[in-house]
Amino acid sequence: MKRKTWVKIGIGILSVLLIIDIVASFYFYHLAIERGEKDFLQGNEDLDVSAETMDVLLEGGWRTWGDEQNFDEWTMTTNDGLDMKGYFLESEEPSNKVVVMAHGYLGNAMDMGLFGQYYYEQKGYNIFTADARGHGESGGDYIGFGWHDRFDYVDWIDRIIETYGDDTEIILHGISMGAATVLMTAGEDLPDNVKAVIADSPYTSVHDLFAYQMDRMFNLPSFPFLPSTSVVTQMRAGYSLKEASALDQVKQAEVPILYIHGNADTFVPTSMSKTLYENTKSDAELMIVDGANHGEPYVIAEDKYIDKVNAFLGKYTDWE
Repeated sequence: MKRKTWVKIGIGILSVLLIIDIVASFYFYHLAIERGEKDFLQGNEDLDVSAETMDVLLEGGWRTWGDEQNFDEWTMTTNDGLDMKGYFLESEEPSNKVVVMAHGYLGNAMDMGLFGQYYYEQKGYNIFTADARGHGESGGDYIGFGWHDRFDYVDWIDRIIETYGDDTEIILHGISMGAATVLMTAGEDLPDNVKAVIADSPYTSVHDLFAYQMDRMFNLPSFPFLPSTSVVTQMRAGYSLKEASALDQVKQAEVPILYIHGNADTFVPTSMSKTLYENTKSDAELMIVDGANHGEPYVIAEDKYIDKVNAFLGKYTDWE
C-alpha cells in the first residue's frame, strides 16, 4: 500500500478520534457541570449509605426544624453578575459567633440544617448558609465545584462582618463539594474574623475527582477526555478542572483546618483528605470515621463527630 494511502488512513483515524473526544467532552460537561438534574448518580453504589443514615438524611427531624426557622433571606450580586441567595438565622441569645455552612453537590442551603440545628440549639451560635452557584435559588448555569464559589463566600463573610460588627467571629463548615468550597475559601486572604474551617469529605481538586470517577463509573482513562472536558469547562464556565484545586489553596491557608472523612468512602476516596491534611500550611487535624461512606460521618458517629469539633474549636478558638 502506498505511503499516501497510509497517511490518509491515519488522518482519517485521528479525525474520528478527535470527533469522539470533542463529543465526549461536551457530554461530560453537560453530565457533571452544566446546571440541571443529574440522573447519572441514581443507583450509584458508591453513594449507598446505611438504612439508618438514609432515614436521617431524608426524613430526619432536622428538616422539619429547618422549615420552622425564620431565616433572614439575603441576596447578593456577584462581580460576574449572578444573583445569589443566602440565609441567616440569628441566635436566640446575642452571640458574636457565626457558623458559615456550605452544602454539597446538587444540594441546597437548607441541607446544612443537619449541622445547623446542633450549632444553633446546642451551642447558641448564629448560622448562615447559602445556595451555591447553579443550585437552589442562586443564579448560574454551571456548577463551580467551589472554585468561583470561594469568592462568593469571601463576599458573604465580608457582609456578615459589616452587618454584625468587627468583633464577629466566624467558622466555616462544609460537606463534600461544600467542604472543598470552604477549603478553597481558606486559601484566600481572609479577615482575622475567620477562626477555623471544618471540611467533611472534601476532594483535592475537580480534576482529581473527575479522573477518579471517570475510571470508576465509566472505565475510561483521564486522557484525552479530561483535558478536552477542561477546555469546554473553561469556555463555558470560566475555569479549568486543574485550577479548581482545594489542594493548592490549603497550601497557602492561614486558618486552622479540621478534616473529617469516612474510611468507607468510595465516592470521594479517603486518601484525598489525607493528602489535603499532609499539605496544609496552617495547623490541621484529621479524623477518620470507621465504616462511614461519603458524607456519612456525622450521622453514624454523631457523638464522636461533635466531640472532635468541640475539641478542635476549643484548641484553636475561644468558642465553647
